[in-house]
Amino acid sequence: MDGKLHANPPLLIQFTVSEHLKKHTPEIEMEINTHEINNIKIAELSSEQILINNIDDGLNLLGNVYYQGFDKVVIHQKNITPDFFELKNRMAGEILQKFSTYRVQLAIVGDFSTFNSKSLKDFIYESNKENQISFVSSTNEAFTKLSGK
Repeated sequence: MDGKLHANPPLLIQFTVSEHLKKHTPEIEMEINTHEINNIKIAELSSEQILINNIDDGLNLLGNVYYQGFDKVVIHQKNITPDFFELKNRMAGEILQKFSTYRVQLAIVGDFSTFNSKSLKDFIYESNKENQISFVSSTNEAFTKLSGK
């Protein structure tokens, strides 16, 4: 491979949300865009909707991308409920622990400077010191982090 980003056609899937939300949002459309960098396959998730509303949604999403054969995933902040970033409810911890357990590297792309929580800033700082979970400001930064470049 030449070290350049190569994108494959997106895979459009239907993502079933948790039972609690089925009454209001039975299915969410999500595209999995496959990118290859130095022979490393990375899934970039894209949707106009929130993909993670609660812990069950996060675990379903993990299972879905894992089943599709990905162990490196990019998701955008806009596709995650704001509750995820309130650490006191433990949603982020439980979801991210599962990503770590299954060794699926995750990069969350967004503007995290808007959050005032010191504990969240510390959590992001500590996460970014490792390679498993990363909070980054751009998709290119996510690809760089996940491809090991």
